[in-house]
Amino acid sequence: MFLAGLLSLSLCACQQASPEDTAMPDTAASNPKITLDIRNPKVEISTQFEHMAAFYEKENPHVNIKIHTVGGAADDLTDLKAQIAAGEGPDIFTNTGYENARLWRDYLEDLSDQPWVGNAYEDALRPIEMDGSIYGMPLNLEGYGFIYNKDLFQKAGIDTRPKTLTGLTAAAEQLQNAGITPFATGYYEEWKLGVHLLNIAFAQQEDPSAFIKKLNDGSEKIEDNQKFNDVINLLDLTLKYGNSNPLSTDYNMEVNLFAAGKAAMIQQGNWVQPMIDQLSPQMNMGFLPLSINDLPDNDALVVNVPNYWVVNKQSSQEKKKEAKKFLNWMVSSRQGKQFMTEEFKFIPAFKNIKADHLGSLAHETIAYYKAGKTLDSNWTEFPVGVREEFGLAMQLYAGKQLTRKQLLHEFQKSWDKARANPQ
Repeated sequence: MFLAGLLSLSLCACQQASPEDTAMPDTAASNPKITLDIRNPKVEISTQFEHMAAFYEKENPHVNIKIHTVGGAADDLTDLKAQIAAGEGPDIFTNTGYENARLWRDYLEDLSDQPWVGNAYEDALRPIEMDGSIYGMPLNLEGYGFIYNKDLFQKAGIDTRPKTLTGLTAAAEQLQNAGITPFATGYYEEWKLGVHLLNIAFAQQEDPSAFIKKLNDGSEKIEDNQKFNDVINLLDLTLKYGNSNPLSTDYNMEVNLFAAGKAAMIQQGNWVQPMIDQLSPQMNMGFLPLSINDLPDNDALVVNVPNYWVVNKQSSQEKKKEAKKFLNWMVSSRQGKQFMTEEFKFIPAFKNIKADHLGSLAHETIAYYKAGKTLDSNWTEFPVGVREEFGLAMQLYAGKQLTRKQLLHEFQKSWDKARANPQ
């Protein structure tokens, strides 16, 4: 298991320098200037990624790196689809694997022969593997749930971490009675609802993959499944005890509300650590599970590889060569590994990278995994387009434009349409 190996590797005392650290930089005289266009999906590390690219350019003066950072509302792949269709796509972008990898396969360079493949945790590669070949490099490992401000909980007199929906409801009431807004609800972006939140209904099935297969063959119905009703109960709780105007509160506004101490909880993952560190460096925070009912399996975080770096198959041979070299540098050189852990606060998906200096959220994610308290991310197995429709329907529900019964029907209708028209 990749995180189990990660935990043992974090105890290592030293690190060998990689060949990239000792090799002399290429010179412009022997290498013509090449520009690499990179689409970075992590707005949380936009500045840090720029710094890493600048460092790489100094070591490789023949390379110029142009970064286009997206995230939140902008990260809907619309721009990427248009660029790829016009033959003007970035040289490096990202893909979530499974169904998305199959959809984009014609544009993904085979990376099976790359040096980093042998260091990646095997489970981390499975979503991007097709017919025995590897088409992407794992970005990192991530865990998500409710991040909570421990000091605000203490101020409200909450001594026990809520691990059930009943406990979470009691905590929200206690926070509100203390004059503290319980939840920062940024539901302007549909992925928070239709991907991360609704995933809990799938992840809590006895066998999530088998459940999805039954949805695909029509032998199971979302409308008949209690877990989806349970998720709506949790959504109702956050709306009741959240900030005003959740549908116009975007990703950055939500994080700022939490970092400023204006709300006690936020539905996010360890990827927001760099943003919160910049806004509130001393914040005392940790994770709570997304509890949709009072069953024991609520006390878990979703842990997954959220994205994979891929190389555009349409790019020139020279650009593809440099793109592969850059990706390998990120996870094999001393400087690249240092940026990933100390600056990005990434949980590495590679056996050769120590898990130091990651921040409290990453360390709590690791602790949950060590205790065996994790849930799967199942959205990569959804039919193409379903998760976006899920999110839009949940936004309509949050805006009181759909009833609970209508929302459940919309979920089922979206799935039936997707399985009837596979892409």
